[in-house]
Formats: sequence, structure tokens, C-alpha cells
Amino acid sequence: MIAEHVAFGIIAAVMVASALRVVTTRDIVHAALYLVIVLAGVAALFLLVGAEFTGITQVLIYIGAVIVLFLFGIMLTRSDFDQDEETDHKRKFPAILTALLLLAVMIGALVDRFEDVKIDASPQTTAQVSDELFSQYIVPFEAVSVLLLAALIGAIVIARREEGG
Repeated sequence: MIAEHVAFGIIAAVMVASALRVVTTRDIVHAALYLVIVLAGVAALFLLVGAEFTGITQVLIYIGAVIVLFLFGIMLTRSDFDQDEETDHKRKFPAILTALLLLAVMIGALVDRFEDVKIDASPQTTAQVSDELFSQYIVPFEAVSVLLLAALIGAIVIARREEGG
């Protein structure tokens, strides 16, 4: 049990550090790569609690597909955020204050809602998980896939417009 707590602490620390780098780095490609570390940490946490199906799905879908889509869109649009002086932390204090306020509200809501909840640790089969995912959550699943497809098409249109024009 102690080893699991130590592993959780290490994974959580790496995830928090990487999440902070996602929002503080000036290079958008580096931000996407830090996001890969955060998502890999989420997969590791799923594996740590025994949710192998969800952990592997996290790796395949988010790291294998979504991040590749992000990087593809970044490379197509060739954004120059790091040279833009407009993004030079003019509103840093209000942003930090807003983030801390949202963090406090989120922690309060989570503690209030899940204070006395016991987690059901009974193992579920892959068939049970897939039935739950693709019966109750099929509409959001498909909506996200259409949204990602629209983002990819938009990036291609913008890149071709800049290239031709």
C-alpha cells in the first residue's frame, strides 16, 4: 500500500509540474509535448488503480490521436506566438487570481459532493466498460470526434489560405 502512495505522489508531482509548463511555456510545440506528459500521467494513474482498459484507451485515444492532431494543426498553421509582444503577460496577476479562485471553487465543490462517497472497487470487465461507454456516452463521444474533424479541416483551410495568398 505504501508503494502505491509513493507512486501516486511521484506521478501527481510530474503531472502538476508538466501542467504548469503547458500554460507557462512560450513555445506551443513544447506545450503540446508537456500535455503528452500530463496525459501519460493520467493513464498511469488509471493503471495504478486497476483500470487497465481506461488507461490503455487514454494512451491510444488522447496521446495517440488527439495530441497528434494538435501537433498536426500546429505545424500546419505555423503560429508565431513566441515572437508576438501582445502575449507578453500583461494580465498575469488577474489570470493567476482567477485561476486560484477557480481552484478554490473546484476543491470546495468536490469536497462537498464526494465527502462521504465510497468508491466501488469491484472489478469490471472490458465488456461492461464498453457497454457503459458506447451506450450511455455515445453522443458525446461522436460529438468530440466531429469537433476534432472540424478542427483539422479548419487548420488545413487556414494553412492553404496562408500558403496561397
